Amino acid sequence: MTAVAPPPAAALRTPVESSPVSVRDMTVAYQRQPVLWNVDYAAKPGTLVAIVGPNGAGKSTLIKALLDLVPRASGDISFFGKPYREIRQRVAYVPQRTSVDWDFPVTAWDVVTMGLYGRLGWLRPVTRAARRKSLDALEQVGLAEFAQRQISQLSGGQQQRVFLARALVQEADLYLMDEPFAGVDAATERTIVGLLRALRDAGKT
Repeated sequence: MTAVAPPPAAALRTPVESSPVSVRDMTVAYQRQPVLWNVDYAAKPGTLVAIVGPNGAGKSTLIKALLDLVPRASGDISFFGKPYREIRQRVAYVPQRTSVDWDFPVTAWDVVTMGLYGRLGWLRPVTRAARRKSLDALEQVGLAEFAQRQISQLSGGQQQRVFLARALVQEADLYLMDEPFAGVDAATERTIVGLLRALRDAGKT
C-alpha cells in the first residue's frame, strides 16, 4: 500500500482572487491599543460563515474594519481580489439595529430603496423598475404591507427585516451582517435563516 501525503496547507486555501473576502495579517487598534490582531482569513464562495464570540470580543469591529468604517493599523483586505472601493456594489452590509437612528423620518420603502443608490446615483430619480425592486424585496421579508410605514413605528424584528430587504435589493454577491439575530422575534429569525440559506444556494456568501 502506498501512502499518499496530504496536500500542503497552502493548497487548501481559497485563492485570494476568487475569495469573496480575504484578510491578511490585519490588526485594528483604538488609541494605539490593539483590539484585533494578526487576523488571517479567506472565505469560500457560496458559504454561510458565523463570527462567534462574547460581547466585546471584536465581532462588530472586524466587520467594520473590512468595510473601511474603522481604520486598520495594518493588514490587507480584498473582495473578489480587489479593494473594497473598487467593488463595493458586490458587497451588502446589514448594520447592528442599535446603531441606527430609527427616529429618522423615512418609510420602510425609503430605507430599502437606499440600497439601490449605488447603482442609480444619489441625485437621479427613482425609476419604476427600482420601485418594483424595493417592493419585491419587502415582500421577500414579509413586509410589503408596511412599505409606507415610518420605520419608528415598526417593531424591532420588523426593523431588522427592513435592513435585510435593503441588502437584498442590492443583489450583491457577499452579505455582511452585524448581529442579525439580536433582539428579534422567532418569526424574524426564521425569515432571516431562510433567506440566508436561499442566498447560499444561489452561490452568494
